[in-house]
Amino acid sequence: METDTPRGKEELLELDRKYVWHHMTAHNDNPMIVASGEGSWVTDVDGQRYLDGMSGLWCVNVGHGRKEIAEAAAQQMMTLAYATMVQAHIPSIELAAKLNKWLEGEYRIFFSNSGSDANEVAFKIARQYHHQNGNPTKHKFISRHRAYHGNSMGALGATGQSQRKLKYEPLGVGFSHVPPPYCYRCPFGQTKDSCSLQCAKAIEQAIVWEGPDSVAGVIVEPTITGGGMIVPHEGYLPMVSQICKKYNVLLIVDEVICGFGRSGKKFGHHNYGVKPDIVTMAKGLTSAYSPLSATAVSAELYATFQQAGPTSHFRHINTFGGNPVSCVVALKNLEILENEGLVGRSADIGNAFRARLTPLLEHPHVGDIRIFGSAMGIELVEDQGTKEPATPERVAQLIAACKSKGLLIGKNGDTVQGFANILTLSPPFSSTDQDVEFIIETLLSVFQTTPPERMMSRVDPAADYD
Repeated sequence: METDTPRGKEELLELDRKYVWHHMTAHNDNPMIVASGEGSWVTDVDGQRYLDGMSGLWCVNVGHGRKEIAEAAAQQMMTLAYATMVQAHIPSIELAAKLNKWLEGEYRIFFSNSGSDANEVAFKIARQYHHQNGNPTKHKFISRHRAYHGNSMGALGATGQSQRKLKYEPLGVGFSHVPPPYCYRCPFGQTKDSCSLQCAKAIEQAIVWEGPDSVAGVIVEPTITGGGMIVPHEGYLPMVSQICKKYNVLLIVDEVICGFGRSGKKFGHHNYGVKPDIVTMAKGLTSAYSPLSATAVSAELYATFQQAGPTSHFRHINTFGGNPVSCVVALKNLEILENEGLVGRSADIGNAFRARLTPLLEHPHVGDIRIFGSAMGIELVEDQGTKEPATPERVAQLIAACKSKGLLIGKNGDTVQGFANILTLSPPFSSTDQDVEFIIETLLSVFQTTPPERMMSRVDPAADYD
């Protein structure tokens, strides 16, 4: 019997160049080929180890190589690998109940595959809810510039990142955008000390100008993550919630990144004491061990879909959404988060970043540092006084310098032209004290050994280091 011979790196690269279309980049002829992962670290085919400072894509919250998750998935595959959600299966029932405990409310859970799917479901539910509740003209949604809500046509319509939309428009209709709660670059010329929450009031103004009878919902991330780690004033989300109630507009909170501990609490909105009408989630739900997302709908909203009529039910189906294997993976993932106290650990990691990395604000090319739980953004500038965004070359050099020292970090790529100047980090919550120290020391070293006069790189600014 013949056995396959392991392919060498050059053969793999040749096949990659010939057959693979990489995400979010012009074709990369020499991508890093990741071979394995354990804890907060990944290893490439050359045997080089890197600390995964982005948890993959903001998602591997419990770390790589969790044997207990793999074993739970394997056992479920042997027991029942698939069942349609038109019916029921035990893992989906158990997971829906568990999610209600995490959400600290009463919600009905609709399962899908990805964050984009979860938001598409939310938009459809919101429109149908209003239609069946005697308000058929309420169909519009208000989002924020810089926000990201997904790649599908409706979710991309809600996204406030112009570069993500180029050459794909027109997208889903009915989406309007308002300025983000961007304290460092306040669109209203205010400072944090003088803030009167004009960014929140802009949402009310948009509702009024669009017409309250036409607006179905407002969608927000608790913190705008991929759009630049834009952390709002603490009074922002409570005011937005009050505005939504005032005009009978549904509050949809996108917890795809902020949820499941990333914010230092179970969900990002728990930091602000609000109760959304709809919560969307993905990524950390399974720590990316299997694709799964969910749209949580308040019990009050769900009741509208139980009324009599041939079109009153939610006419949406997803082949793989809520499959038993992914649900079991999510249950095991949540068990790990609970048993190991990883939500609190996420907050601790953020506190360590805040305590140790504040000196970076003295660097002439660091404009702002923003932290939400264990997620962090470092905004780079050419000049602290003018706040001119750092050049792509400067950003690329710093990312490359971190990688050369064994730390993988990200940036807010392909968002708004001229503003891809924020370095991003979101390490696994399971990172050890030594891992966290490595991240901190690496960042301090990179900025210290890359003084201003040398912070211009020959690295191709178009290269993808995300």
